[in-house]
Amino acid sequence: MTVRLDGIDLVVFDKDGTIIGFGEMWSGWAVVLAEALTAATGRPVAEPLYAMLGFDPATGAVTPGGGLAATPMARLRDRTREVLLASGVSEADAERALETAWHAPDPVGLARPLTDLHALFDRLRGGGLRIAVATTDDREPTERTLAALGLAGRIDATVCADDGIAVKPAPDMVLHLCAMLGIAPARTAVVGDTAADLRMARAAGAGLTLGVLSGVGGRADLEPLADAVIASVEELQAGVAG
Repeated sequence: MTVRLDGIDLVVFDKDGTIIGFGEMWSGWAVVLAEALTAATGRPVAEPLYAMLGFDPATGAVTPGGGLAATPMARLRDRTREVLLASGVSEADAERALETAWHAPDPVGLARPLTDLHALFDRLRGGGLRIAVATTDDREPTERTLAALGLAGRIDATVCADDGIAVKPAPDMVLHLCAMLGIAPARTAVVGDTAADLRMARAAGAGLTLGVLSGVGGRADLEPLADAVIASVEELQAGVAG
């Protein structure tokens, strides 16, 4: 399917599940975290933790509305603490367990591009489009990922979960990027793999809302909120004029 980007000046991409693989970054992390918290607390906390995360360790599947899909790390830590408390772990022991077990996934070693991002971004920029990233990941790992992939110089602006801006599905991330770059939301395309990405786009008044099937969201999740659903961001190259 060819999605035309005529009338678009800015493309805002989600990160995990949209331009890099979601499972490679987060599925192994969820298993390691569950194992570490089980060991640290001596309690069977894995099952309720996976339920909160919306993660099936048997298949690696992630529920689109689960905690793992679109929750900032700081909030995810808080929600993990709530799981521990609900499992009978004392407040002091929960905090000690989190101090021991909590960690972020490796933003460089686990980052797998979902297409040739250099070619895609160069094609978009060659067509006069500007590029931004809006992610619920934190800034430090996001910048490390983008730099390691050689994308930092190809991206005009980035907004992250710990920037003090309301996160998805609020419109603020898109509106902030548009204001930074002087581009109207109506001339902006937003591309993402979750309903939260697409609700953010709709709330911001984005000119084009695109769902991708490369991450956690399925067609049934994305189609009601998207102008179009594509297999991956690779398909955007064909929509650039010139």
